[in-house]
Amino acid sequence: MTTDKDSASTSVKMWRNRRQWLLMALSFIILQLSWSPVRAQDDPEYRMEVGGGLGLVSYEGDFNSNLTKGMQPMASLVAKYRYNPRMALGMSIGYGKLKGSSADVSTWYPGTAAAPYSFDNQLIDVTMRYEYNFWAYGTGREYYGARHVAPFIAIGLGMTYVDSTHGVFAANLPIGAGVKMKLGERLNLAAEWTMRFTGSDELDGQKDPYGIESSGLFKNTDCYSVLQLTLTYDIWKKCKTCNNDR
Repeated sequence: MTTDKDSASTSVKMWRNRRQWLLMALSFIILQLSWSPVRAQDDPEYRMEVGGGLGLVSYEGDFNSNLTKGMQPMASLVAKYRYNPRMALGMSIGYGKLKGSSADVSTWYPGTAAAPYSFDNQLIDVTMRYEYNFWAYGTGREYYGARHVAPFIAIGLGMTYVDSTHGVFAANLPIGAGVKMKLGERLNLAAEWTMRFTGSDELDGQKDPYGIESSGLFKNTDCYSVLQLTLTYDIWKKCKTCNNDR
């Protein structure tokens, strides 16, 4: 016959067993949580990426108001310094052409009424810009939960040179957006579209074709857009003791 004392003893043993299993489960969870960051921090991280890009550049100004009309090929060299998985400072040097004609627009200009005006100018573009990723970007094995694919926005300052009737230098303000993707541990592919607003109305070789003087930072000035793909390679491995600077 089972006594009350035996029942109580059995209940105590069952409680002790459950408590031991609970403690073991909690210990296992804590161990996994503490081990994951250490294991992730062993994956290499890199401070810089270098590479190149190919794309299309389109002039927007007095003789073209269509973003996709008259696109010309463009090539660029790219370098980026990563502050952390979300932010980077980039520099690019690009070469392309700006092309257009007064025959492509319906607007009447006094200076081109007698004969259509056209241009085919070489372009050199140098920009410095700040990039911000909407979420941490990386191989997906970093401590901060980086992802293989990340959308981003960019803004910066640059210089534009165009060999029109006389060489034109102008400051530009690049504003754009895109998506970057990890193709491998050190290989990056990015697709982006950027608008370069300039302070010059002579990228097409014509200043004030309306014959009306205007003022303002970007009022009646020419600009151009760049649609491109870039392929970059990670360099400059970050030391493991510096991983907490993010």
